[in-house]
Amino acid sequence: MSDQTDNDRPDALGPLEVDNPSDLVARRAVLRLGALGVTGAAVLTARNLWVPSLAQRGLLSPDGAFAAVSTAIGDLVLYTEDFPISPLILSPFIDPLPVPKALAPTPTTDYASWDYPPGPGYGQQNSLRNERHQIWPSQLGYPDPIVYKIELMVAPHHFTSSQVLPIKKDGSPAVSYDANGAAMPEGTIRMLPASTMYAFNGVFPGPMINAEYGKPVIVRFINRLHENPYGLDRQDFGAPDCSFLTHLHNGHTAPESDGNPHYAYTAGPRSTSGYEPTLWVDNLYLNWPAGGDEREKQSFFWFHDHRMNHTGSNVYKGLVGLYPIYDPKNGKDVGDERRGLRLPGVRRTNVDGSFDVDYDIPLAFSDVSLDDGTTTHHDAHDSEFPEAGNPRTHPEWWGKTFYRHFPNHGFVGDVFTVNGTAYPVLDVKRRKYRFRFLDASVSRIYEFKLMSSTQGPRSAVSLGLEGDELQGQWRIPDGQQCMRFTQIATDGGLLPTPIVRDSFELWPAKRREVIVDFTKFLDGSPTTQGDIVYLTNVMKMSTGRMWDNSTRSLPDPAYQVPVLAFRIGNVAPDDSRIPTTQMRALPPLPKNWKTLMSDRMVFEVKRGQAGGEIEWLINGEEFDPLNDIRSLRNPAGRSPLAQPRKGTFGLWELRNGGGGWVHPFHLHMEEHRTVMRDGRDVTLTPDAAHPDDASREDLVAMDPGESVIVYRGFRDFTGPYVAHCHNLAHEDHAMMFGWSIQP
Repeated sequence: MSDQTDNDRPDALGPLEVDNPSDLVARRAVLRLGALGVTGAAVLTARNLWVPSLAQRGLLSPDGAFAAVSTAIGDLVLYTEDFPISPLILSPFIDPLPVPKALAPTPTTDYASWDYPPGPGYGQQNSLRNERHQIWPSQLGYPDPIVYKIELMVAPHHFTSSQVLPIKKDGSPAVSYDANGAAMPEGTIRMLPASTMYAFNGVFPGPMINAEYGKPVIVRFINRLHENPYGLDRQDFGAPDCSFLTHLHNGHTAPESDGNPHYAYTAGPRSTSGYEPTLWVDNLYLNWPAGGDEREKQSFFWFHDHRMNHTGSNVYKGLVGLYPIYDPKNGKDVGDERRGLRLPGVRRTNVDGSFDVDYDIPLAFSDVSLDDGTTTHHDAHDSEFPEAGNPRTHPEWWGKTFYRHFPNHGFVGDVFTVNGTAYPVLDVKRRKYRFRFLDASVSRIYEFKLMSSTQGPRSAVSLGLEGDELQGQWRIPDGQQCMRFTQIATDGGLLPTPIVRDSFELWPAKRREVIVDFTKFLDGSPTTQGDIVYLTNVMKMSTGRMWDNSTRSLPDPAYQVPVLAFRIGNVAPDDSRIPTTQMRALPPLPKNWKTLMSDRMVFEVKRGQAGGEIEWLINGEEFDPLNDIRSLRNPAGRSPLAQPRKGTFGLWELRNGGGGWVHPFHLHMEEHRTVMRDGRDVTLTPDAAHPDDASREDLVAMDPGESVIVYRGFRDFTGPYVAHCHNLAHEDHAMMFGWSIQP
């Protein structure tokens, strides 16, 4: 039996055609609401709400007052936010942390028998048979790619095995509902139902591919989202046409395998924003550093959906996968702590051709909100989900994931999960571990510390907290820092040298890799079997705009949310070392980089002028999937198109045009070096708030009103790419731009 799918589109979904290019963004027209009728009193109220807060946090930029007032006006006049209070998980830290295992490659004998096996020829890159791979591994002297098959599936998922207590905003017991929408008495303790996920191979987070430089990979992604073998309710979020694009964030990848909507509208799928049900695409990941430069090697990718207008909902619904990548050259970082840098890890080769690395564990963080059955589902996207019948409440969805596309400042949930499990526990040995942190949340930023607690976790309800203060559900009021992190890598790969940190921020899509030594505490005393160390979030973020409190900005010592418990066990052999010398040299900046400043590209991200947070623009424009953006006028007086030539390098300036929010801004295709923040050279001494600027990165963390200038290259490939805010609510509402590499 063939493994292939045909190209017939299910009639129930209807054809997906675009006759007029203007239709590509017509959907956003319904999101433009006027701000007419706002009274002076409302303006004063808005200013009172936001401006003092920004000033207290030291983040009030020159335009911050206007931005804050506009934001609050949007909340007061244009829409009312209403989010459910998730049921309280009564027994945290009882479910074991799911530790991902490597996905097995597809045997050669299997994929050779496919109707359309992978290959370098024209028509072999996707099921539409209209594309080819820009570079085939043999052109680099590499072997043929290792092949994996991943199916996008509808599947159930349980976030916890604990019983839960339905609660109201004031923390008191609430009613709950069964699958038919029938009410159950207040305070009924019960189990959560399964949530409906769109997931790679039906699991969340999705499969983990352990890759190596020099060994290319092809992943055949097959869309089976039109199938529903479990008979699950699809609810009112996730791409309504069940299409997908998969992006390896931030692989050095040709456009046809990059999974970005600028490419999808101009090549490949062409008529849709992704690959529709039954279609497949072969994404080729060369596992080759930019320009063949060893210094450009990275260490931790992830792959996620990138379907235009619904990236946030698809990622939130489960389309997340993991892709650690090792460097076997001279055994530098091969997953063997006896070789090279001797980073923690014991490599095991599996009979299926994959390999796993013990003591080297990815941690994917996401926050979710669970439906309370009484919150009205209603936003500007309702027309895309007619079967939901919104606006209305959905008691039949009680306890399942809740998502609101709009208002679009961002989405934050009140239940924190790690590797798809809420408040898990990991049994660790008394030795060193390598942890690969990933923020897979839609909007939430975290700040993590390692803390101990004599009294243990207490529920926010038991502490008398209400409303937004219930976010995170649990606290450790007596928590004290007990260990430090040794950071060894960022999203750009291994650092030049390790950084010892008491805490670190993790922004959406960012990765951080750290070593934790579980043999001793901060004061030097040894750990003992049974000790508990809590990975604790200390950044309060009640909305998707930005944090309320953090260590560097108005810290709140009462906000200490334990997210993951490490339970210390017996001693285990440990041949690893914490590096004390250079791990990965940085590619050098040109000595004359400052002479390039006058002719830099300039991109400003800010809200549209419709009032409130209705649309998010770049250089005053919505995302145009058919065309490249034009730079704002630079100091040289030019406004060039974003069309760099292949093999060139340049400076890009990113400006946060608002004072009331932050933007994690992602640039596809190559890593960058941050050279300036707010006019200050940070190449020698990084900004204290952003120490990772000393490394290569693929995401710019922009504080309110901040300007950041980065140096980046455009090597090896040609064609269309994108750059966008990775607060996915912003991306889905126009904060993205197209650019392309010219021959």
